[in-house]
Amino acid sequence: MTTMTGAGADADAVDGLRDALGLLKDREQVAERLLDSSAKHSFDPDKELDWDAPFEDGKWFWPPELVSLYGTPLWRRMSEQQRIDLSRHEAAALASLGIWFELILMQLLVRHVYDKPATSKHVRYALTEIEDECRHSKMFARLITRGETPYYPVARVHHTLGRLFKTVSTTPGSFTATLLGEEILDWMQRLTFPDERVQTLIRGVTRIHVVEEARHVRYAREELRRQMVTAPRWSREFTRLTSGEFARVFSEAFINPEVYTNAGLDKREAVAQVKASGHRREIMQTGAKRLTDFLDDIGVLRGVGRRMWQSSGLLA
Repeated sequence: MTTMTGAGADADAVDGLRDALGLLKDREQVAERLLDSSAKHSFDPDKELDWDAPFEDGKWFWPPELVSLYGTPLWRRMSEQQRIDLSRHEAAALASLGIWFELILMQLLVRHVYDKPATSKHVRYALTEIEDECRHSKMFARLITRGETPYYPVARVHHTLGRLFKTVSTTPGSFTATLLGEEILDWMQRLTFPDERVQTLIRGVTRIHVVEEARHVRYAREELRRQMVTAPRWSREFTRLTSGEFARVFSEAFINPEVYTNAGLDKREAVAQVKASGHRREIMQTGAKRLTDFLDDIGVLRGVGRRMWQSSGLLA
């Protein structure tokens, strides 16, 4: 991998550098293509979705194979209606997690562009992405309300760690966390929106999110590649550590244990069975694989940071 440090590490002026994946793309050209795509394929969820349509009897709120207890002894004892009800609460918990994460992401994006030319396409796209994330957060909040479930905030310790992370994160650390928060949920949503077993409203929400998040993933991947080539060595090492810690936090926060209580289940028993579930572990690692392969290729998954990713359960 070609790297630059010190005064030569101006990520705005990189030209002709490569990493393990090939030649780095021009930042302004990437942003221009993403802006064109945003102009053609952006959605207003308030207008695109029928929020007043009744939910359909017998349909899921999340594909059953993606529900955390799927395949466990407890799952086999549950009635079909209990399973569907759990899927409704887990969909709300994931929407709540999405709001928490997107609030962090928006602050990280503002920090990223704070010192950059406001007239550049790179900054314009960052501001466009922030617009998208504002709409997504409102869409998720409306979905929670429509599903008549509680809002599921992350644990206080994770909320505090999120505040700390968005304060001290380096730029490559910020984009690594961005991809972690986006790609696993994106993989699940790509299975959800075409699934006719799932409620029409849920499918509509996930379709909008998948289309718009594809641009966000592209922006974050291209910028992280650039940062891992140009950032000082200490920043790259710090990114490896913080990404490992964020993987642990994200893995723990992915399902809020209160969903089990609110679905009429024993929380302690449910949490223990999810932790012991080989199916659940496979789902999470499969959902993360495209991301972990990419991070491995560009040099993020090394040393202690790699071991932290493995302990999170997202990396085999």
